[in-house]
Amino acid sequence: MKLYAANLDFQPVAEEFKVQRSFPAEVTAEAEVLTDRYADSRRDARDIPLVTIDPAGSKDLDQAVAIETRDGGYRVFYAIADVAAFVEPGGAIEAESFRRGQTIYLPDEPARLHPPELSEDKGSLLPDVDRPAVLWIFDLDSAGEVEDFSVERALVRSRARLDYDGVHEDLVNGSMHSSIALLPEVGKLREASALRRDAVNLRLASQRVQENEDGTFSLITEPRHEVMDYNSEISLLTGMCAGQMMTKASVGFLRTLGEATEESEAEFRREAAALGYEVGESITSFLQSVDADSPRGMAVMREAAKLLRGANYVYLGEDEAEVHAGIGGYYAHVTAPLRRLVDRFATETCLALYAGEDIPEWVTAKASEVADVMRSTTGKASQVDSACLRLTEATILQPWVGQNFDAVILQTNEEKENSRALVVEPPVMAYVSGTPEEGTETAISLIEADVTTRNVTFAWPAD
Repeated sequence: MKLYAANLDFQPVAEEFKVQRSFPAEVTAEAEVLTDRYADSRRDARDIPLVTIDPAGSKDLDQAVAIETRDGGYRVFYAIADVAAFVEPGGAIEAESFRRGQTIYLPDEPARLHPPELSEDKGSLLPDVDRPAVLWIFDLDSAGEVEDFSVERALVRSRARLDYDGVHEDLVNGSMHSSIALLPEVGKLREASALRRDAVNLRLASQRVQENEDGTFSLITEPRHEVMDYNSEISLLTGMCAGQMMTKASVGFLRTLGEATEESEAEFRREAAALGYEVGESITSFLQSVDADSPRGMAVMREAAKLLRGANYVYLGEDEAEVHAGIGGYYAHVTAPLRRLVDRFATETCLALYAGEDIPEWVTAKASEVADVMRSTTGKASQVDSACLRLTEATILQPWVGQNFDAVILQTNEEKENSRALVVEPPVMAYVSGTPEEGTETAISLIEADVTTRNVTFAWPAD
Protein backbone atom coordinates (compact mmCIF):
# COMPACT_ATOMS: atom_id res chain seq x y z
CA MET A 1 0.00 0.00 0.00
CA LYS A 2 1.64 3.24 -1.16
CA LEU A 3 0.60 6.87 -0.83
CA TYR A 4 1.94 8.72 -3.85
CA ALA A 5 5.46 10.15 -3.98
CA ALA A 6 7.03 13.44 -3.00
CA ASN A 7 10.34 15.23 -2.76
CA LEU A 8 11.27 15.41 0.90
CA ASP A 9 14.14 16.77 2.95
CA PHE A 10 14.48 15.27 6.43
CA GLN A 11 17.58 17.24 7.40
CA PRO A 12 15.50 19.99 9.11
CA VAL A 13 13.99 17.28 11.32
CA ALA A 14 17.47 16.01 12.19
CA GLU A 15 18.61 19.54 13.01
CA GLU A 16 15.50 20.32 15.05
CA PHE A 17 16.08 17.32 17.30
CA LYS A 18 19.89 17.63 17.26
CA VAL A 19 20.37 14.26 15.57
CA GLN A 20 23.93 13.80 14.32
CA ARG A 21 24.34 11.37 11.44
CA SER A 22 28.06 11.64 10.71
CA PHE A 23 30.79 10.56 13.15
CA PRO A 24 33.73 12.57 14.50
CA ALA A 25 37.09 11.78 12.95
CA GLU A 26 38.44 10.23 16.16
CA VAL A 27 35.53 7.78 16.29
CA THR A 28 36.04 6.72 12.69
CA ALA A 29 39.78 6.34 13.25
CA GLU A 30 39.21 4.10 16.27
CA ALA A 31 36.62 2.04 14.38
CA GLU A 32 39.00 1.33 11.51
CA VAL A 33 41.44 -0.58 13.76
CA LEU A 34 38.98 -2.52 15.95
CA THR A 35 39.88 -6.03 17.10
CA ASP A 36 38.08 -8.61 19.21
CA ARG A 37 39.08 -8.05 22.86
CA TYR A 38 37.89 -11.55 23.83
CA ALA A 39 39.26 -13.54 20.90
CA ASP A 40 41.12 -15.97 23.17
CA SER A 41 38.13 -16.91 25.34
CA ARG A 42 35.49 -17.97 22.84
CA ARG A 43 33.80 -21.26 22.18
CA ASP A 44 34.12 -22.28 18.54
CA ALA A 45 30.49 -22.50 17.42
CA ARG A 46 31.01 -22.15 13.69
CA ASP A 47 29.43 -25.58 13.17
CA ILE A 48 25.98 -24.23 14.13
CA PRO A 49 24.09 -23.40 10.89
CA LEU A 50 22.90 -19.93 11.92
CA VAL A 51 21.07 -17.55 9.58
CA THR A 52 19.93 -13.95 9.95
CA ILE A 53 16.43 -12.62 9.17
CA ASP A 54 16.10 -8.87 8.70
CA PRO A 55 14.46 -6.28 6.44
CA ALA A 56 15.81 -6.44 2.90
CA GLY A 57 19.06 -4.52 2.47
CA SER A 58 19.97 -4.45 6.17
CA LYS A 59 23.67 -4.60 6.99
CA ASP A 60 23.59 -4.05 10.77
CA LEU A 61 22.75 -7.65 11.63
CA ASP A 62 22.38 -8.15 15.38
CA GLN A 63 20.90 -11.67 15.56
CA ALA A 64 21.30 -15.06 13.94
CA VAL A 65 19.15 -18.11 14.69
CA ALA A 66 19.03 -21.86 14.18
CA ILE A 67 16.52 -24.36 15.63
CA GLU A 68 16.68 -28.13 15.92
CA THR A 69 14.71 -30.87 17.63
CA ARG A 70 15.84 -32.59 20.82
CA ASP A 71 14.37 -35.36 22.94
CA GLY A 72 11.11 -33.99 24.26
CA GLY A 73 11.29 -30.63 22.55
CA TYR A 74 13.48 -28.12 20.75
CA ARG A 75 16.89 -26.48 20.98
CA VAL A 76 17.14 -22.85 19.89
CA PHE A 77 20.52 -21.28 19.10
CA TYR A 78 20.49 -17.50 19.12
CA ALA A 79 23.68 -15.57 18.40
CA ILE A 80 23.86 -11.86 19.23
CA ALA A 81 26.53 -9.52 17.87
CA ASP A 82 29.20 -9.10 20.56
CA VAL A 83 29.59 -5.32 20.38
CA ALA A 84 31.36 -5.15 23.75
CA ALA A 85 34.22 -7.07 22.18
CA PHE A 86 35.02 -4.01 20.06
CA VAL A 87 34.08 -1.06 22.29
CA GLU A 88 36.99 -0.17 24.52
CA PRO A 89 35.89 1.33 27.88
CA GLY A 90 36.96 4.96 27.97
CA GLY A 91 37.48 5.09 24.20
CA ALA A 92 36.05 7.41 21.56
CA ILE A 93 33.42 4.90 20.34
CA GLU A 94 32.11 4.37 23.86
CA ALA A 95 31.85 8.11 24.49
CA GLU A 96 30.01 8.64 21.22
CA SER A 97 27.61 5.76 21.97
CA PHE A 98 26.64 7.47 25.22
CA ARG A 99 25.94 10.69 23.33
CA ARG A 100 23.69 8.85 20.86
CA GLY A 101 22.09 6.13 23.00
CA GLN A 102 20.50 4.31 20.09
CA THR A 103 20.12 4.33 16.33
CA ILE A 104 17.53 6.87 15.23
CA TYR A 105 15.92 6.00 11.92
CA LEU A 106 15.32 8.91 9.57
CA PRO A 107 13.91 7.72 6.23
CA ASP A 108 16.74 8.97 4.02
CA GLU A 109 19.67 8.05 6.27
CA PRO A 110 19.72 6.67 9.83
CA ALA A 111 21.72 8.23 12.63
CA ARG A 112 23.50 5.08 13.77
CA LEU A 113 24.61 4.31 17.30
CA HIS A 114 27.98 3.03 16.06
CA PRO A 115 30.11 3.94 13.03
CA PRO A 116 29.52 1.76 9.95
CA GLU A 117 32.95 0.14 10.30
CA LEU A 118 31.51 -1.53 13.41
CA SER A 119 27.76 -1.70 12.85
CA GLU A 120 27.82 -2.81 9.21
CA ASP A 121 31.13 -4.67 9.08
CA LYS A 122 33.23 -6.01 11.96
CA GLY A 123 30.39 -6.28 14.47
CA SER A 124 27.64 -7.36 12.08
CA LEU A 125 26.72 -11.04 11.71
CA LEU A 126 27.21 -11.00 7.96
CA PRO A 127 27.08 -14.31 6.07
CA ASP A 128 30.08 -16.52 5.29
CA VAL A 129 32.51 -14.74 7.64
CA ASP A 130 33.63 -15.52 11.19
CA ARG A 131 32.15 -13.16 13.75
CA PRO A 132 32.38 -12.80 17.56
CA ALA A 133 28.99 -13.30 19.19
CA VAL A 134 27.21 -13.92 22.45
CA LEU A 135 25.53 -17.29 22.02
CA TRP A 136 22.30 -18.10 23.85
CA ILE A 137 21.09 -21.70 23.77
CA PHE A 138 17.56 -22.53 24.91
CA ASP A 139 16.20 -25.99 25.59
CA LEU A 140 12.42 -25.92 25.20
CA ASP A 141 9.93 -28.64 26.00
CA SER A 142 7.27 -29.86 23.57
CA ALA A 143 5.02 -26.93 24.56
CA GLY A 144 7.74 -24.37 23.87
CA GLU A 145 8.42 -23.62 27.53
CA VAL A 146 11.98 -23.10 28.76
CA GLU A 147 13.59 -26.06 30.52
CA ASP A 148 17.13 -24.71 30.54
CA PHE A 149 19.33 -22.10 28.86
CA SER A 150 22.94 -20.98 28.67
CA VAL A 151 24.85 -17.90 27.49
CA GLU A 152 28.53 -17.60 26.56
CA ARG A 153 30.92 -15.90 24.17
CA ALA A 154 31.44 -17.75 20.90
CA LEU A 155 32.82 -17.51 17.39
CA VAL A 156 30.03 -18.03 14.84
CA ARG A 157 29.57 -18.07 11.08
CA SER A 158 26.20 -17.23 9.54
CA ARG A 159 25.17 -19.35 6.58
CA ALA A 160 22.80 -16.88 4.92
CA ARG A 161 21.36 -13.37 5.13
CA LEU A 162 17.61 -13.82 4.73
CA ASP A 163 14.93 -11.14 4.55
CA TYR A 164 11.32 -11.20 5.71
CA ASP A 165 9.72 -11.11 2.27
CA GLY A 166 11.85 -14.01 1.08
CA VAL A 167 11.26 -16.09 4.21
CA HIS A 168 7.52 -15.42 3.95
CA GLU A 169 7.57 -16.64 0.34
CA ASP A 170 9.51 -19.73 1.38
CA LEU A 171 6.96 -20.39 4.15
CA VAL A 172 4.08 -20.18 1.68
CA ASN A 173 5.90 -22.46 -0.76
CA GLY A 174 6.96 -24.95 1.92
CA SER A 175 10.66 -24.39 1.25
CA MET A 176 11.96 -22.82 4.46
CA HIS A 177 15.73 -22.78 4.98
CA SER A 178 16.67 -25.86 7.00
CA SER A 179 18.09 -23.74 9.85
CA ILE A 180 14.68 -22.13 10.47
CA ALA A 181 12.30 -24.82 9.22
CA LEU A 182 11.08 -25.17 12.82
CA LEU A 183 10.67 -21.42 13.39
CA PRO A 184 6.91 -21.36 12.62
CA GLU A 185 6.33 -24.34 14.92
CA VAL A 186 8.33 -22.88 17.81
CA GLY A 187 7.01 -19.37 17.16
CA LYS A 188 3.40 -20.54 17.46
CA LEU A 189 4.17 -22.37 20.69
CA ARG A 190 5.80 -19.26 22.14
CA GLU A 191 2.81 -17.16 21.06
CA ALA A 192 0.57 -19.58 22.92
CA SER A 193 2.81 -19.18 25.93
CA ALA A 194 2.34 -15.41 25.69
CA LEU A 195 -1.43 -15.90 25.68
CA ARG A 196 -1.19 -18.03 28.83
CA ARG A 197 0.68 -15.17 30.50
CA ASP A 198 -2.11 -12.79 29.38
CA ALA A 199 0.48 -10.50 27.79
CA VAL A 200 -0.66 -7.74 25.45
CA ASN A 201 0.91 -8.71 22.13
CA LEU A 202 0.85 -5.84 19.63
CA ARG A 203 1.34 -6.85 16.00
CA LEU A 204 1.89 -3.39 14.60
CA ALA A 205 2.15 -3.06 10.85
CA SER A 206 5.13 -0.95 9.88
CA GLN A 207 4.11 2.35 8.33
CA ARG A 208 7.26 4.01 7.11
CA VAL A 209 8.72 6.44 4.64
CA GLN A 210 10.54 4.75 1.76
CA GLU A 211 13.08 6.35 -0.54
CA ASN A 212 12.39 5.56 -4.20
CA GLU A 213 14.97 5.04 -6.95
CA ASP A 214 14.31 8.53 -8.36
CA GLY A 215 15.08 10.21 -5.02
CA THR A 216 11.45 10.85 -4.10
CA PHE A 217 9.78 9.33 -1.04
CA SER A 218 6.60 7.35 -0.53
CA LEU A 219 4.54 6.56 2.53
CA ILE A 220 4.06 2.80 2.56
CA THR A 221 2.48 0.28 4.86
CA GLU A 222 4.40 -2.98 4.94
CA PRO A 223 2.54 -6.26 5.39
CA ARG A 224 2.93 -7.92 8.79
CA HIS A 225 4.23 -11.32 7.76
CA GLU A 226 3.76 -14.18 10.21
CA VAL A 227 7.50 -14.87 10.13
CA MET A 228 8.09 -11.43 11.69
CA ASP A 229 6.06 -12.49 14.71
CA TYR A 230 7.74 -15.91 14.89
CA ASN A 231 11.19 -14.31 14.73
CA SER A 232 10.18 -11.74 17.36
CA GLU A 233 9.23 -14.58 19.69
CA ILE A 234 12.85 -15.75 19.76
CA SER A 235 14.01 -12.27 20.69
CA LEU A 236 11.31 -12.02 23.37
CA LEU A 237 12.32 -15.44 24.73
CA THR A 238 15.90 -14.20 25.09
CA GLY A 239 14.88 -10.95 26.75
CA MET A 240 12.64 -12.76 29.22
CA CYS A 241 15.34 -15.21 30.26
CA ALA A 242 17.79 -12.33 30.64
CA GLY A 243 15.28 -10.36 32.70
CA GLN A 244 14.54 -13.30 34.97
CA MET A 245 18.25 -13.97 35.48
CA MET A 246 18.99 -10.37 36.44
CA THR A 247 15.90 -10.04 38.64
CA LYS A 248 16.86 -13.18 40.55
CA ALA A 249 20.32 -11.71 41.18
CA SER A 250 18.91 -8.25 41.97
CA VAL A 251 21.30 -6.61 39.53
CA GLY A 252 21.05 -5.55 35.92
CA PHE A 253 18.92 -3.60 33.46
CA LEU A 254 15.20 -4.15 32.91
CA ARG A 255 12.89 -2.75 30.26
CA THR A 256 9.59 -2.05 32.00
CA LEU A 257 6.08 -1.13 30.90
CA GLY A 258 3.07 -0.38 33.07
CA GLU A 259 -0.21 -2.28 32.91
CA ALA A 260 -3.34 -0.83 31.35
CA THR A 261 -5.67 1.12 33.62
CA GLU A 262 -9.41 0.48 33.77
CA GLU A 263 -9.95 3.83 32.06
CA SER A 264 -7.59 3.02 29.18
CA GLU A 265 -9.18 -0.41 28.70
CA ALA A 266 -12.64 1.17 28.56
CA GLU A 267 -11.43 3.75 26.04
CA PHE A 268 -9.85 1.04 23.90
CA ARG A 269 -13.05 -0.99 23.88
CA ARG A 270 -15.01 2.06 22.69
CA GLU A 271 -12.52 2.78 19.91
CA ALA A 272 -12.43 -0.88 18.83
CA ALA A 273 -16.23 -0.87 18.70
CA ALA A 274 -16.09 2.26 16.52
CA LEU A 275 -13.92 0.28 14.12
CA GLY A 276 -16.46 -2.54 14.04
CA TYR A 277 -14.83 -4.96 16.50
CA GLU A 278 -16.29 -6.76 19.51
CA VAL A 279 -13.37 -7.20 21.90
CA GLY A 280 -14.87 -9.80 24.21
CA GLU A 281 -13.65 -10.64 27.69
CA SER A 282 -9.94 -10.98 26.89
CA ILE A 283 -8.17 -8.13 25.11
CA THR A 284 -5.15 -10.41 24.66
CA SER A 285 -7.13 -13.04 22.77
CA PHE A 286 -8.91 -10.39 20.76
CA LEU A 287 -5.67 -8.80 19.55
CA GLN A 288 -4.35 -12.19 18.51
CA SER A 289 -7.37 -12.62 16.21
CA VAL A 290 -7.14 -9.25 14.44
CA ASP A 291 -5.93 -9.04 10.84
CA ALA A 292 -3.14 -6.53 11.45
CA ASP A 293 -2.66 -5.90 7.71
CA SER A 294 -6.15 -4.49 7.12
CA PRO A 295 -6.68 -0.72 7.55
CA ARG A 296 -9.02 -1.26 10.51
CA GLY A 297 -6.71 -3.89 11.97
CA MET A 298 -3.78 -1.48 11.75
CA ALA A 299 -5.87 1.17 13.46
CA VAL A 300 -6.99 -1.06 16.32
CA MET A 301 -3.41 -2.20 16.94
CA ARG A 302 -2.28 1.42 17.09
CA GLU A 303 -5.06 2.21 19.55
CA ALA A 304 -4.08 -0.84 21.63
CA ALA A 305 -0.57 0.59 21.96
CA LYS A 306 -2.07 3.23 24.25
CA LEU A 307 -2.99 0.50 26.72
CA LEU A 308 0.66 0.14 27.63
CA ARG A 309 2.10 3.37 28.96
CA GLY A 310 4.98 4.43 31.12
CA ALA A 311 7.78 2.55 29.35
CA ASN A 312 11.01 2.85 31.29
CA TYR A 313 14.47 1.44 31.93
CA VAL A 314 15.48 0.57 35.49
CA TYR A 315 18.80 -0.50 36.95
CA LEU A 316 18.30 -3.15 39.63
CA GLY A 317 21.31 -1.97 41.55
CA GLU A 318 19.30 1.12 42.46
CA ASP A 319 15.66 0.58 41.41
CA GLU A 320 13.00 -2.01 42.25
CA ALA A 321 12.20 -4.74 39.72
CA GLU A 322 9.14 -4.07 37.59
CA VAL A 323 7.45 -6.22 34.96
CA HIS A 324 6.86 -5.45 31.29
CA ALA A 325 3.10 -5.66 30.76
CA GLY A 326 3.54 -6.29 27.05
CA ILE A 327 5.55 -9.40 27.91
CA GLY A 328 3.80 -10.55 31.04
CA GLY A 329 6.97 -10.78 33.12
CA TYR A 330 10.48 -9.45 33.68
CA TYR A 331 12.22 -8.43 30.49
CA ALA A 332 15.54 -6.99 29.32
CA HIS A 333 16.88 -5.61 26.07
CA VAL A 334 19.81 -7.81 25.06
CA THR A 335 19.24 -8.65 21.38
CA ALA A 336 20.10 -5.43 19.50
CA PRO A 337 23.49 -4.16 20.74
CA LEU A 338 24.37 -2.65 17.38
CA ARG A 339 21.34 -0.37 17.72
CA ARG A 340 20.82 0.16 21.48
CA LEU A 341 23.35 1.15 24.13
CA VAL A 342 21.69 -0.76 26.99
CA ASP A 343 21.91 -4.13 25.24
CA ARG A 344 25.71 -4.12 25.49
CA PHE A 345 25.61 -3.53 29.24
CA ALA A 346 22.72 -5.92 29.95
CA THR A 347 24.36 -8.68 27.93
CA GLU A 348 27.64 -8.27 29.82
CA THR A 349 25.70 -8.56 33.08
CA CYS A 350 24.10 -11.81 31.93
CA LEU A 351 27.44 -13.27 30.85
CA ALA A 352 28.94 -12.55 34.27
CA LEU A 353 25.93 -13.90 36.19
CA TYR A 354 25.79 -17.12 34.18
CA ALA A 355 29.53 -17.70 34.59
CA GLY A 356 29.40 -16.89 38.31
CA GLU A 357 31.86 -14.03 37.86
CA ASP A 358 31.93 -10.43 39.01
CA ILE A 359 30.20 -7.96 36.73
CA PRO A 360 32.89 -5.84 35.02
CA GLU A 361 33.56 -2.47 36.60
CA TRP A 362 32.97 -0.70 33.27
CA VAL A 363 29.36 -1.93 33.46
CA THR A 364 28.54 -1.04 37.05
CA ALA A 365 30.34 2.31 36.98
CA LYS A 366 28.07 3.66 34.25
CA ALA A 367 24.87 1.73 35.00
CA SER A 368 22.81 4.73 36.12
CA GLU A 369 24.02 6.77 33.16
CA VAL A 370 23.02 3.98 30.75
CA ALA A 371 19.45 3.98 32.08
CA ASP A 372 19.25 7.78 31.88
CA VAL A 373 20.57 7.86 28.31
CA MET A 374 18.08 5.20 27.19
CA ARG A 375 15.16 7.10 28.70
CA SER A 376 16.07 10.36 27.00
CA THR A 377 17.02 8.94 23.61
CA THR A 378 13.97 6.69 23.42
CA GLY A 379 11.85 9.79 23.75
CA LYS A 380 13.88 11.54 21.07
CA ALA A 381 13.62 8.56 18.70
CA SER A 382 9.84 8.56 19.07
CA GLN A 383 9.66 12.31 18.41
CA VAL A 384 11.85 12.04 15.31
CA ASP A 385 9.82 9.13 13.95
CA SER A 386 6.58 11.03 14.47
CA ALA A 387 7.99 14.22 12.90
CA CYS A 388 9.18 12.34 9.79
CA LEU A 389 5.83 10.62 9.38
CA ARG A 390 3.89 13.88 9.83
CA LEU A 391 6.19 15.71 7.40
CA THR A 392 5.61 13.01 4.80
CA GLU A 393 1.85 13.01 5.31
CA ALA A 394 1.69 16.80 5.08
CA THR A 395 3.88 16.93 1.96
CA ILE A 396 2.05 14.14 0.14
CA LEU A 397 -1.44 15.33 1.10
CA GLN A 398 -0.81 19.02 0.39
CA PRO A 399 -2.00 18.85 -3.26
CA TRP A 400 -5.25 17.27 -2.04
CA VAL A 401 -6.41 20.06 0.29
CA GLY A 402 -10.14 20.56 -0.29
CA GLN A 403 -10.71 16.93 -1.30
CA ASN A 404 -12.91 14.47 0.62
CA PHE A 405 -11.72 11.19 2.14
CA ASP A 406 -13.64 8.25 3.61
CA ALA A 407 -13.01 7.82 7.34
CA VAL A 408 -14.12 6.06 10.52
CA ILE A 409 -14.54 8.23 13.62
CA LEU A 410 -12.69 6.69 16.56
CA GLN A 411 -13.12 9.20 19.35
CA THR A 412 -15.09 12.42 19.80
CA ASN A 413 -14.23 15.24 22.21
CA GLU A 414 -17.24 17.53 22.65
CA GLU A 415 -15.32 19.92 24.89
CA LYS A 416 -12.57 20.53 22.34
CA GLU A 417 -15.01 20.22 19.41
CA ASN A 418 -12.81 17.79 17.57
CA SER A 419 -12.41 14.08 16.98
CA ARG A 420 -9.88 11.45 15.91
CA ALA A 421 -10.40 9.39 12.81
CA LEU A 422 -8.91 6.68 10.64
CA VAL A 423 -8.76 7.78 7.03
CA VAL A 424 -9.47 4.52 5.22
CA GLU A 425 -7.38 5.09 2.09
CA PRO A 426 -4.59 5.96 2.57
CA PRO A 427 -4.55 4.67 6.19
CA VAL A 428 -3.80 7.84 8.13
CA MET A 429 -4.73 8.62 11.72
CA ALA A 430 -5.90 12.22 11.80
CA TYR A 431 -7.57 14.93 13.84
CA VAL A 432 -10.91 16.20 12.62
CA SER A 433 -12.55 19.54 13.33
CA GLY A 434 -16.09 18.59 14.28
CA THR A 435 -17.79 16.01 16.47
CA PRO A 436 -19.50 13.25 14.51
CA GLU A 437 -20.71 10.26 16.50
CA GLU A 438 -18.07 7.69 17.40
CA GLY A 439 -18.13 4.72 15.05
CA THR A 440 -19.55 6.76 12.18
CA GLU A 441 -18.32 5.96 8.69
CA THR A 442 -18.33 9.32 6.96
CA ALA A 443 -16.57 11.59 4.51
CA ILE A 444 -14.23 14.23 5.90
CA SER A 445 -12.54 17.14 4.09
CA LEU A 446 -8.84 17.80 4.12
CA ILE A 447 -8.55 21.47 5.17
CA GLU A 448 -4.86 21.72 6.10
CA ALA A 449 -1.62 20.03 5.08
CA ASP A 450 1.11 22.40 6.26
CA VAL A 451 4.64 21.21 5.49
CA THR A 452 6.23 23.83 7.74
CA THR A 453 4.28 22.92 10.87
CA ARG A 454 3.73 19.30 9.76
CA ASN A 455 0.04 19.64 10.63
CA VAL A 456 -2.66 17.68 8.81
CA THR A 457 -6.27 18.50 9.69
CA PHE A 458 -9.62 17.35 8.36
CA ALA A 459 -13.10 18.78 8.88
CA TRP A 460 -16.59 17.34 9.31
CA PRO A 461 -19.07 17.54 7.77
CA ALA A 462 -17.33 17.30 4.42
CA ASP A 463 -17.96 19.98 1.83
